[in-house]
Amino acid sequence: MQTILIIEDDKDINNMIKQLLEKKGFKVFQAFSGTEALLLHNENIDLILLDLMLPGKNGEEIIEILKTKKSVPVIVMSAIDDVDTKINLFELGADDYITKPFHNEEMLARIKVQLKNKKVTSNCILKHKDLVLNINDFTVTCNQIPIIFTKNEFEILKILMEHPNQVLTKSILFDQVWGSDNFVDDNTLNVHISKIRHKLKQKNPNYDYIETIWSVGYRMKK
Repeated sequence: MQTILIIEDDKDINNMIKQLLEKKGFKVFQAFSGTEALLLHNENIDLILLDLMLPGKNGEEIIEILKTKKSVPVIVMSAIDDVDTKINLFELGADDYITKPFHNEEMLARIKVQLKNKKVTSNCILKHKDLVLNINDFTVTCNQIPIIFTKNEFEILKILMEHPNQVLTKSILFDQVWGSDNFVDDNTLNVHISKIRHKLKQKNPNYDYIETIWSVGYRMKK
């Protein structure tokens, strides 16, 4: 069941959208202010419906914070039908914009599109704790900070993150990263693992991400 967070201070509108979405099989969380939304937004949220005119922090102020906390599709709902406002919101991180008043079927269609796009994108993104690896553009962030890895370092980390609960033997890592290269030995792999750990530790010294299983191989630390 997919979960949607509604951020709308008008209780009647918020409740109306909640009932509509629940009839369509969604799980719904409701927030009536930006501050409340930041408290509710978590790893279980799949999409956000965001009103601009909110008490306290408005929609424009919190959209970047929401995206940083967990990047999910954000559909802005607003009576403001101004091109410059829309452009600014897209630059801040909004994924779509629907003008109030809207037809329920249009909103449902826009939600469907964004969740479909999210599913395609999420297949290319691997996550472990605060470590995020994007297979498509070969980027890695740790503690929300970008890290530059060499090709082989990236491949090792990707393989480990693709099998987070599995101990990967050195022979498996050799085969998948270096193939038939006869010049690769245990020391080469150990050096690469050490460099990966060092780069991760620089970005977040509070976590150990890779665990050594002595005489067997490596896995992501739980």
